[in-house]
This record gives sequence, C-alpha cells and structure tokens, in this order.
Amino acid sequence: MRCKVLLAVVALAFLAGAGCSKGESEAEMAAKKQAARADSVRIAEEMFDASAFDTLTWESDSARVQRGAVVWSSSCIKCHGANGGGNGEVAVQFELEVPSFMVPDWEYDGDIDGLRHRVFVGYSGDMPNWGLVGLNYRNIDAVAAYIADRMGPATADQQTVQQ
Repeated sequence: MRCKVLLAVVALAFLAGAGCSKGESEAEMAAKKQAARADSVRIAEEMFDASAFDTLTWESDSARVQRGAVVWSSSCIKCHGANGGGNGEVAVQFELEVPSFMVPDWEYDGDIDGLRHRVFVGYSGDMPNWGLVGLNYRNIDAVAAYIADRMGPATADQQTVQQ
C-alpha cells in the first residue's frame, strides 16, 4: 500500500512539472506545484492513522528520545536546524519558510500527538509528507518525543538562562 501511495505522490509531482510549457509563467508553475503539494497532503491525511501509535512500545522513554535524535539528525535538521530554530542549511540555501519551534506561541509545544500528525502529513508548503516518503510510525513517534523533550519555547528559555 505504501508503495502505491509513494508512486502516486511521485506521479503528482511529475505531472505538476510535466505541464510546464516554455510560455508558462513562474506563477503558473508555482500554482501547479502548490496544487500537487496540497494533493500530497490530502493523501497523507487520508493515510494517517493515529491509533497506530497506540501499539508502539519502547524499552524506556530515554530509548525513544535517543532514537528520535537519530531521526532528527537524518531527516529534520537540514531544514529545522540543530535547535529547531528553522535555520537549517537547506532552509537557508533555498530560502524556505521553516517555522521556529522556539517562539513563545509555538503551536506544537508539548503536543506529541500534534507533532506525530504534522510529521506524518507534512505541510502544503515545503515540509515533506514523511509518513508517505520515508518514516514509519515508530520513527515518527520517536522524533515527536525528541522534539517535545528537547525543543520548544521552554527549552529556548532554558538555553537563554544557561548562557
């Protein structure tokens, strides 16, 4: 099933780019890209199963967070940056709008369920649909726990105090 979804996402991305003609404006190409991304998010929403997290078990909370650190380092840090500030090298290089987890009113502060959902589904902007194109539920759970444990406004306040 996952392969079919991945193929659908790849096909949508290809079709969004395939319709470009020499006379097509950048705005038209951007609109097609945005429509393809929105469709990918819709597909991910349909595939997301919050109950899948109920069956996961971990040796300890520490093991879960440690696994999340590995996932963060391989999948998230490039855009979100080392501390979740939204200033990763890819975000900076391509001028992506990546939210900071350190702002006082960060939407997902302490919300592991919300983080799991967002990581799986992605975002119609530039965030990948990790649940469709790379991360299984276990890794999504781990990275959500890592983010909740190590990042967010409270963590930013602690870092400021320590400096």
